[in-house]
Amino acid sequence: MVTTAVVLAGGKGTRLQNAFPDTAKPMVPLAGKPVLQHLVETYSAQGIERFFFTIGHLGDQIRAHFGDGSTWGVDIHYFEETTPLGTAGALAELRGMLPETFWVMYGDTLSDIDLAQMEAYHVSKRAQATLFVHPNDHPYDSDLVQMNREGRVVAVHGKPHAEGIDYPNCVNAAFYLMENRLIGQIPVGISSDFGRDLFPRWASEHRLFAYASPEYIKDMGKPERHAEVERAVTTGKVSARNLTQPQRAIFLDRDGVINLDTDLIKHPDEMQVYAFAGKAIRQINQSDFISVVVTNQSAVARGLTDLDGIDAIHARMDRQLGAQGAFVDALYYCPHHPHGGFPEERPEYKIPCNCRKPSPGMLLAAADRFNIDLSQSWMVGDSPRDIEAGRAAGVRTIRVRTGHGAVPGPEPDFWADTLEDAVARIFTEETPTT
Repeated sequence: MVTTAVVLAGGKGTRLQNAFPDTAKPMVPLAGKPVLQHLVETYSAQGIERFFFTIGHLGDQIRAHFGDGSTWGVDIHYFEETTPLGTAGALAELRGMLPETFWVMYGDTLSDIDLAQMEAYHVSKRAQATLFVHPNDHPYDSDLVQMNREGRVVAVHGKPHAEGIDYPNCVNAAFYLMENRLIGQIPVGISSDFGRDLFPRWASEHRLFAYASPEYIKDMGKPERHAEVERAVTTGKVSARNLTQPQRAIFLDRDGVINLDTDLIKHPDEMQVYAFAGKAIRQINQSDFISVVVTNQSAVARGLTDLDGIDAIHARMDRQLGAQGAFVDALYYCPHHPHGGFPEERPEYKIPCNCRKPSPGMLLAAADRFNIDLSQSWMVGDSPRDIEAGRAAGVRTIRVRTGHGAVPGPEPDFWADTLEDAVARIFTEETPTT
């Protein structure tokens, strides 16, 4: 188990200065105690024994509050920057003091992540660095990570992004697990930034992997974001999203539910998200449910597109939802189709499988990955096979009248006109805990 964390705590917090003047950014109070104290308490409870705080502006406040860490049962060491070294520069100075593997966290960010699961992923990939990534409601002004289907980072796109470019909504959340030997690649004595300077180059030179999870992580660099994070703490949303806790999910079919079903979408230009979909999914994002898309995409088996084509279509969907301040936490698709006889079909995908709805394989895979309590979850779809898959997985079902909603099939638990109405029905049937 990795028991050492470096916490970057030297920032000035310029945008918060008016609300919290003369307060070090990591010492800004959150639900009665500094945000940095939340970090120490959260991760010492998971086995972190030693912290290195990199401090700078108003760093004496941090020293005075935490001392040697004994109050929290940990050892705390300090590295004080005489000149600002950016998010990465201080690590070059600490290389000889750090163990083979260590965590990197940001002192102005609130999170509650299951470290054991992320570490197991890091080890399984033989990664030199693993980046915690997630979608968010403002991808257009975030650093975006592009990874292949094995999770390896192939590119990092710094903000701002050019208009009309489709990137997956996969945001670098600034929480890393790193190998010490990689720190030798950081320039000594020079200010450098992980997202701007290092990760874009390291993606092609080193084994960087992305670990995607819906667990809670958010920086509080703006006054309005501080208020949002404080609400998440006081309502229990932060701790409830840790994957050691059972999650509730709303599973969503794609075509005919989120977007106009033009029959076998094979190009990004055919992706047209419904005007109401962003609002509906944004309401899910703000609740204690996670949103998981489960969609049959037999266009691959039929030879109308390939896996890269499907990824491009989903990047377009992400961009359209992001423009409406919404995102999906995870997406599963089945490229198979069991029946032959199509002119351009791909034989390797013309197989029976457990993932194609009405089989529940995609729902069960998501439940296993995210510790989803299926008995407390929902499936929203427009076709009979969505309802059958939901029933087979043991979730409650809602069928919408958009898409193939008029096709006869098994009776769902509820009917709704659109996804927006379906989400309203779910929240009426059971009040979320947040």
